[in-house]
Parts: sequence; structure tokens; C-alpha cells
Amino acid sequence: MSSKRVVVVMPAYNAARTLERTYRDIPPGVVDRVILVDDVSKDATVEVAQRLGIQVVIHIQNRGYGGNQKTCYLEALRAGADVVVMLHPDYQYDSTRIPALIAPLLSGERDMMFGSRLLRAPEESGNPALAGGMPIWKYIANRFLTITENLVLGQKLSECHTGFRAYNRRLLETIPFLLNSDDFVFDTEVIVQAVAFGFRLGEIPVPTRYFAEASSVNFRRSVTYGLATLAALLRYLLHRFGLRHSAQFSRRLEDIISPYHHDGIFHQPDETPPAPARQSAPQQVETDR
Repeated sequence: MSSKRVVVVMPAYNAARTLERTYRDIPPGVVDRVILVDDVSKDATVEVAQRLGIQVVIHIQNRGYGGNQKTCYLEALRAGADVVVMLHPDYQYDSTRIPALIAPLLSGERDMMFGSRLLRAPEESGNPALAGGMPIWKYIANRFLTITENLVLGQKLSECHTGFRAYNRRLLETIPFLLNSDDFVFDTEVIVQAVAFGFRLGEIPVPTRYFAEASSVNFRRSVTYGLATLAALLRYLLHRFGLRHSAQFSRRLEDIISPYHHDGIFHQPDETPPAPARQSAPQQVETDR
């Protein structure tokens, strides 16, 4: 087992029916702590988590998907995490893939990893996302947005819209994720920030699971999310070319939080965090395929 501390965070909302299956699939001996942040669920999510022995943080009011993740990452940093895995508790993503997801982070090869539903494993044939039940309209939208993000950010990712991700501590201590949206576009903004600060991104294939209990954004919310994603990319381009400065892509986390919280969140750095990428062409990063 690695000496690095691995913490799984679960942004939860009405996940009582799927939480236990998701939690039970986490391989033993890999994760040091699991933290669930409940965003004012109307079901028994909190009770199920407590019965399973999961550390629970309960929001006093609903803060949205992005707001939930902000709490997740702050709590993970306070818990001394070296690697943080973000896992939806809706059983849509395969928890057994956590060791493969975090391996490039533990070895120092990558700073951020994605569990891609659109990346085909060597033993698979056909389209894994559609075979797993992803609606065709959602697949097309996912591919369009991912291709656009790759073009703007200089990446080669197969999917930018997955709820199964992992980060190393240095990335979360650097990017100002608290400046991001409290809505679903938070996920996109984190990717843009990671690229802006020169972090290395990678991905592994994960199975796709669509079923009645799995959370899924409806068509209307998906359209809103897609437009917000394009807006985030536009803000980044304006910033990159010096047309409109954005603190979202230039300031560090320590610059935007109260110094009274620094001791609880930041470790003494082993190395200087990277500066934001130069405002020329974005860095090209080869991903694991």
C-alpha cells in the first residue's frame, strides 16, 4: 500500500438507494478515508452513510453540485489527503477502478485523472458509452463539448464530463476552485484551471451504468450546462490572449481564502506550485490511452 493518504469524497444528494453499493465496491486497503457531503437530501442518505461508518458533512442549506464539491475538497485537504478521488454515490461509476485511477497520481506521472465512459478498454468492442445505456443525445452533446474543450485547451481527452475523477494535493492547493460556479459547470472550470496552471491530465476507461436510480441531468439542465461550458472556455480564451483578465485562471487558492484557515488546509509545500501557463499556446499533454 502507498504511504500517500487517499481520501474519497462523495458529493451526495438523494443517494440513499445507491450509496451502499457504491461504497461496498471500493477495494479494501486502497482508501484511507471516505467523506460524504450531503446537500440537504430528502431521503435517508445521511442515515445510510452513518450506518456504513462514512464521515458525513451536512450542508445547512442546498448549495448545488459545485458548492457540494467545494466542501468536499476543503474537507479532504483538512483530512491530510495526498490524493483525492471524487466519486458520485449513485453507482453510475465503478468504484473497483479506483486503484487504476489513482496509480498515475501516486507515481507522480499525472496531477488529475478522469474515469472516462467514452474511452474503450482494449478488450472491448463497439461503443462502451452507448452499450452501457447512455442516451444518444447525451452522447452527442458529450462528444461535441469534449472536442471543443480539447481544441481550446490543447488536450486529447476522450471525455471531459465524468463524475469519477482524482486529483493530487498540489493541484487542489493551487487552483482557486472556490471561485468556481456552484452549479454543474464547476467540473469544466476545474479542468480549465488545471490547464491554466500547467497540470498534467490523464484518463482511464470505466464502465458506463445507466439505470433508474442513477442520477442524470435532464435535457433542459444539460442545455444550460453546455452553454455554461462554452462560456467558461470563452473566458479562458479571453484571459489567455490578454483581452480580459480572470482571477479564476490566475490566482491561487491561498490568495482567496482567509489566512486564519491556512494552517488547516495547506501543507508545507515540497516544491513551488506551478505558475499559470504563459499566455501563448496551451500546453500539449499526452494522455494515457
